[in-house]
Amino acid sequence: MFQQLKNKGVITRPADANGNGSINIIGAGTVIEGEIKSNGDIRVDGTIKGSVTSKAKVVVGSTGVIEGDVFCQNADISGAILGKTTVAEMLFMKSQARINGDIQTGKLVVEVGASFTGNCSMGPVIKDIKNADRPAQKLAEKTA
Repeated sequence: MFQQLKNKGVITRPADANGNGSINIIGAGTVIEGEIKSNGDIRVDGTIKGSVTSKAKVVVGSTGVIEGDVFCQNADISGAILGKTTVAEMLFMKSQARINGDIQTGKLVVEVGASFTGNCSMGPVIKDIKNADRPAQKLAEKTA
């Protein structure tokens, strides 16, 4: 079901023909430098030095570190993020989570012990992650 890639520590589960349903795992001890984009889920137990964009869920394990911006639909954080975090729906910060950078999310859950340094914007401003490919543009707030 899972296939190991050349870079040991990176595992992917095959997706359907549309690229949906894939799970990408960055194993502990693995360091990746560069930008990562995926239509499926991403789990990080190693280190990524660069931005991460997912149209699904990003999970950062307790040993995981992302040194760059994160753009996704949902996120569960137990490790560290050093950069701006943009989550369209729900950001769940578990007790070991550390975020150093601004947070923009629809909903935020913070367990006791989690910490973040930066500004936090919550609410219905982010409808979906369609514009994640263009992080330099700000999403305009719509009012009635």
